[in-house]
This record gives sequence, structure tokens and C-alpha cells, in this order.
Amino acid sequence: MNYKFIESDTELKNVCDALLSEKIIGVDLEADSMHCFKEKICLIQVATEKEAFLIDPFKIKEVSPFMKVLENDDVIKVFHGADFDIRSLDRDYQARVNNLFDTEIACRFLGIKERGLAALLKRNFNVDADKKYQKVDWAKRPLKQGMIEYCVGDVAYLVKLHDIIHQKLVAKGRLLWAKEEFEIQEQVRYENNHALPLFRKFKGAGKIDNRSLAVLENLLQVRLKIAQKKDQPLFKIMSNASLMTMAYEKPVTIDQMVRIRAISPKQADMYGKLCQEAIVKAINLDHKELPSYPKTRRPRKDVRVQERIERLKKRREKQSHSIGIEPGFLLNNAVIGSIAFKNPATSEDLLKIEHVRYWQVEAIGRDIISTLGY
Repeated sequence: MNYKFIESDTELKNVCDALLSEKIIGVDLEADSMHCFKEKICLIQVATEKEAFLIDPFKIKEVSPFMKVLENDDVIKVFHGADFDIRSLDRDYQARVNNLFDTEIACRFLGIKERGLAALLKRNFNVDADKKYQKVDWAKRPLKQGMIEYCVGDVAYLVKLHDIIHQKLVAKGRLLWAKEEFEIQEQVRYENNHALPLFRKFKGAGKIDNRSLAVLENLLQVRLKIAQKKDQPLFKIMSNASLMTMAYEKPVTIDQMVRIRAISPKQADMYGKLCQEAIVKAINLDHKELPSYPKTRRPRKDVRVQERIERLKKRREKQSHSIGIEPGFLLNNAVIGSIAFKNPATSEDLLKIEHVRYWQVEAIGRDIISTLGY
């Protein structure tokens, strides 16, 4: 596919004026989350059926013309796995995406298990996508030719892929189901994962005691400060597993940290002293000063509710096989729990339950109600 670099405000405005007359475009982003602490959009790829445009946000001062394209209700925007992209656009530009078509979500309604873009390109166009550039630093300039070919390839087939998947959704009578999910996906927003206390966003933190939680929080804050100062992603400073090991074991010397393999000798030289201070500080806290993980108030276990959950899960497995939609997407466990607790008697009652979709009610609403015994 022919492509053109867009590196000035004038070029961007002219291209976007033309894009507003298109019925459908493919969109993708490249970011530097693997290489920087504060990730940012490094390249925006847009493609019509015939041509691709590579928008360089480092050289563009005014991105509003492209934001207008994203917000335009008359132009279909085809993304593949749009969640990260929409959150990134919100974070960097407060952009909104309207009239989304997400090929990854759409595939779920068709029962397609291998939904990665590379797998779809191979399956539909016999194209082998080279994924070796997925983790490169997209902030570096100039871009290598292989990187350019890679990012053009990510959008070159999106319009054609939309046409194929759209046709299949219509044939199965599931286009409106998919559109409901697209509209929900449009509403996702960027979330700052660095708000204090940091342990609230740390997997496994809710299962450790308060003293260990204090150690973990101090270490998380140490890692965050180092990552900010070095402008590196958190995982390149210390892994989550390392921090959890130190939270459990509470080593008070640098030698202990290395001995239990919480950190490497190299990390010990760079961060050992800071980790030691963080651990000792947490160990010396008075009990009343210790943090506690916020507990989710759960309703008392009710035998009848548990029975309903088991019946609903069994029905979900059966219906999943019948209609060709994966069980966890058809009805996830959290929603099953809510349905079992609320015990709706009608489809109208079912729709009042949080996170229950219209398409789910249409697909398996009657089965849910009958399973509950109504």
C-alpha cells in the first residue's frame, strides 16, 4: 500500500479534510510503553482502502483536525483491539472515538478463537505479518524501513477486514450485538495507575498481612521514584515478583535481598540501599500506622444463590457451545454472580442489573430466566 508521512500542521489538515469524506478508515497507534516511564503516542497510522498516512505527533503542533475525524459520526473508524488506543488518545489528546468498529471484539461474536491481527491477516489474506517490531522504541527517529513497513501493514488491511467481518456479522444476525459492545468500548478512559496508595493497583496485595502491605507500599514508591528519574518503565527497574518477595520475606540487609534472589547483585548496587531503608521503615511502623487493603463488602453466602450460580454456569456452557460464543464473553462470572443474587423474574428485570447487555438478554435471556426457575 502507498503511504505518506504527515509531518506538518498544513499536511495534517489537508489529509483530515479528505478523510472526512471517507466512509471508513483504519486506525492504529504505536507507543513507547516498553521504553519510557511516561508512555506517549509516537505514531498514528491511518488508512483508507487505497492509501496509508503516517502521522508523526512529534512534528505536529495542532492535532485537532485528526481529533475531528475520530469524533465524526459519519466515518467508521476500524481498530483492532481498540482499548489501549482509545485510552492513549484520551490520555494524550482528550480525544473521543465515535462510530468505532473493533475487529477483535467483532470476532468474539463470530466464535473466532485466534483473534490476533496477525492470525486474521493470515487467515483472510494469506499475509504473514512480521511482529518483530512490536517492542521496538517507536520514539526514536528516523524510523527504520522495516518499522515503516510493519506499521503500514497494521492498517493496510483493516478496511478490507472490516468488510469481511461485517458481512459475517450481518449473516449471523449479530451486527447490532457487536455495535453495542463497540459503543461501550468507545467510552473507556485512561486511568492513572500511579495514585497513592500504589498497592491498590498491585495484583496480590489484597492477600497479604498489613505489615507486609506496608513494606510493599514503601517499595512500590521507591520503584516509582527511580522509574520517574530514569524515565524507564517500572518493570525495567524491579519486577513485581521481586517486590512481593521482599514484602513477604522483609530482608533488612542488602546481602539478604540478594541471597533470597529478590534482586540481582547489579540491582543491589543501584537500588539496594533505598530498598533497605524502605523495608526497615515499614517494619518500624506502629501497628496503628499500618495500611490496610480496602475490603469489598460481599453479601453473605446464601446456599440458594450458590445453587443459582452453579445452574447458570452450566447453562452458560451449554449455550456457549450452541451459539458459538466463548463462555467468558457470553456471560462472565461477575455478571453471573449479580444475576444469581438479584434473581430476576423477567427480561426487563435482567436488563436492570449492572453490566448486563441488551445483546446478552436477546441471546440467552430466556435461558437465564428459565434456569432461575421462572
